[in-house]
Amino acid sequence: MGSSKLTARAALQMALSADRDEEAALKSAFAKEELQCAAVDFGGEYTSSIMKLVERTVVAAKREGLIGETHHEEGAVAGAAREAAAQISGKALGFNIGGKIGVARSRQHVAVAVFFGVGLLHLNEVAVGLGHRAI
Repeated sequence: MGSSKLTARAALQMALSADRDEEAALKSAFAKEELQCAAVDFGGEYTSSIMKLVERTVVAAKREGLIGETHHEEGAVAGAAREAAAQISGKALGFNIGGKIGVARSRQHVAVAVFFGVGLLHLNEVAVGLGHRAI
């Protein structure tokens, strides 16, 4: 496999997964295609949560074996997470976000996708962001 487009698609599907069972099924299916994946729930006030979003993404990628302890691998995931978060800033600035972060890796490609509800109470907008880096 190995293409950035397919890796990004996997990250998006992980972020869109409804529950842990669906995450596990997707991870298993993607593993057959030589893709490693992870997902993590996330929520909070957008502006004050960006650093936590990036940290949780890197921790999830490490926990699931997508990356090791090297600076360039951690930096690639952190950069892709920041890019994904930046793409939703127009909708999210000043509001709460809640949803899921998906991460996928295939060889040198790593992608991070965010899928969030943005807003107050039940009056949510929906936002999707995607970042990619090469390792």
